[in-house]
Amino acid sequence: MFKIGAHVSAAGGLDKCIANAEAIGAEAMQIFGSSPRQWKVNLPKPEEIKKYRTALEKSTINGGVFLHAPYLINLASPDEAIWQNSINCLAGNLQIAELMGGDGVIFHVGSGKDPNKQPALERSVEGIKAVLKMAPGKTHLIIENSASIKKVGSDASEIKYLMSGVDNKRVKFCIDIAHTFEAGLVAEYSPEEIDKLFSQLDKEIGLENLMALHVNDSRTAQGSNHDQHDNIGEGQISLAGFKNLAKEKRLWSMPWLL
Repeated sequence: MFKIGAHVSAAGGLDKCIANAEAIGAEAMQIFGSSPRQWKVNLPKPEEIKKYRTALEKSTINGGVFLHAPYLINLASPDEAIWQNSINCLAGNLQIAELMGGDGVIFHVGSGKDPNKQPALERSVEGIKAVLKMAPGKTHLIIENSASIKKVGSDASEIKYLMSGVDNKRVKFCIDIAHTFEAGLVAEYSPEEIDKLFSQLDKEIGLENLMALHVNDSRTAQGSNHDQHDNIGEGQISLAGFKNLAKEKRLWSMPWLL
């Protein structure tokens, strides 16, 4: 069965996130490796990494450790300064994840300014390549599907384009349940719609490349193109939709991050 995890705080030191995760019964966890609203990334000191790894080995966290990249990142931006800052920031977070022995860094690709998304897709491919070059290692760079069709990575075909263009086994993807609903990829989370969604993802990208799920309800309506999360069962998706998701056996082998 799938491992249940959550986004937890690492304030006060990396090892603190483990205690915070265990306190809520999490088997997997996600943290911010740096401030979510700043470009600057400070790599943890060796003693902090050692303390963290020791705590992790003694913990009950066995379903995966992920970083979520800062929200400022926009690898699709035509603005050179924003694009380069995004590369540097994402590479810094990938370096932190590598030091931690984490599973990967989950990130939002971003958006361009042209209604034609092709330039933004091409720009994003080059950005991802640059990030991987700056931060060599084994840790994965994980594309999260966007909540808006105006942004890069909103559906299976765009994620496939990015992964094929980069052509690196370190690049994987994450599906946010609220985002697929907000971007209009599903009308509802019925068994039929769930099967259709993940069959399409499997056909286009391969579910073996799906590293994790972000399991959130949506505060906004289906197809709103607005990213606003809500607690499970309190939003527009409904508790019944999440019960249907839990029955999808293809999703049992990955962490569900709340």
